[in-house]
Amino acid sequence: MRLKALAAVAALLLMTRQALAFDYSHQQFAGVLSSHVQWQEDGGNSVVDYAALQAAPEELERYLEQLSAVEAAEFKRWPTNEQLAFLINAYNAFTLKLIVDHYPVDSIRDIGRFWQSPWKLRFFTLLGEQMHLDQVEHEIIREPGRYDEPRIHFAVNCASIGCPALRPEPFTAEDLEAQLEDSSKRFLSDASRNRYRDGRLEVSSIFKWYREDFERGWRGAETLGAFLALYTDALGLDAETREQLAGGAVQIRFLNYDWNLNRLKAQP
Repeated sequence: MRLKALAAVAALLLMTRQALAFDYSHQQFAGVLSSHVQWQEDGGNSVVDYAALQAAPEELERYLEQLSAVEAAEFKRWPTNEQLAFLINAYNAFTLKLIVDHYPVDSIRDIGRFWQSPWKLRFFTLLGEQMHLDQVEHEIIREPGRYDEPRIHFAVNCASIGCPALRPEPFTAEDLEAQLEDSSKRFLSDASRNRYRDGRLEVSSIFKWYREDFERGWRGAETLGAFLALYTDALGLDAETREQLAGGAVQIRFLNYDWNLNRLKAQP
């Protein structure tokens, strides 16, 4: 009888643990994104209905609770793609919360204090620590030798028009490669932020701020030009220009960044 009771308790504990296990498909976040994020017609950018999300934030809050419940020791046991998808989604989800908590604002840069940027505000818990957004991006995701994935700059979203699009779906380990590549091509093909004209390549300031990440040898690219040359089709370059770009013979100019909020505008 005692053995049966112990077995029942063990079974209950196992079921409870399974029930509390992290959802690697990020379905809770999928519901938030599909309801409040939509692609623009050109497919290169997206907008967020922050007003609607602010009016009904419960699903986002439940997802954030799931993220915060993951312990560092558990996270370390996950495969690399699970970790990276988790971190990208966490950055994007907590950025949504930051905007929603202060909405309406015209820009994410309107949030914070005179002496502290919005990216330095410790307003959430992740992996057992009180963190800010810069910590997630710069100290974890971008830590040299950890993931060494430059395309994360086309995946993490800073709630701004100049930023690569927030996808209306979560990143998942299973689809991570395809999602990163798709986000990269969508961003680079947007002529409002990256374009070739008059013999010069004009690109987003993202490539200036994080140039070192694009020159660490990913797919053999050790210069910014060589990295950009990997996306000839997205940039609309012919074969000759691609060779010139890869060889450093094309001038690269960095465009001003649009920090206006990536919000869905009310219909007239």
